[in-house]
Amino acid sequence: MDSPSTEGISGRFLYPVFGVSGFAAILYQLVWQRALFRLLGTSSESVTLIVTAFMLGLGLGSLAGGWVSQKPGRPLALLFGLVELGIGAFGVISLPLFSWMAAATPEAAGLSIGLIAFVAVLAPTLLMGGTLPILVAFLVRRSGNVGRSVGMLYFVNTLGSALGSLAAAAWILGALGQSGSVLLAAALNLAASLSVIAVHVLGRRPG
Repeated sequence: MDSPSTEGISGRFLYPVFGVSGFAAILYQLVWQRALFRLLGTSSESVTLIVTAFMLGLGLGSLAGGWVSQKPGRPLALLFGLVELGIGAFGVISLPLFSWMAAATPEAAGLSIGLIAFVAVLAPTLLMGGTLPILVAFLVRRSGNVGRSVGMLYFVNTLGSALGSLAAAAWILGALGQSGSVLLAAALNLAASLSVIAVHVLGRRPG
């Protein structure tokens, strides 16, 4: 079982980090959906399939995160940091990757668009969906309070997403464009990742 001596990370530290993660996630969703609509079309079918691909990936990621977090002794805070690092790494290459996929499938239509969109966002949405159950499991191991852990994580992540939506509409998308917005989101993921990994490593040092 995780303990302060092995993890060295408190909920008070993780809550704002998870809020930053939510801020970055909504930027990705806004930009990636716009990019995929531009590349694959804006018909009602393509819009439905692209949004469905996002939701399905997040749902599968949540299931995967719950499964991964069940093993006792697994360094869950460190795992969260590595997941954030993976999301940020994908963010850096995401728009060129989407453009390449669209160029490689110019005749796509109907369900083919849904399959392309699903493949395009599968990796990052799986990682995003896994963050909440991983952090819930970590905090429950430390405090034993399921309701408070889930409630606070949902709150800070939703707050981060709301602030991200407002900032994207008011300034970020207009000032930075799609590429700059995605790079900003990736930088936020990197900051969240490195901060958690650093605190984890420092907390494991003796004395």
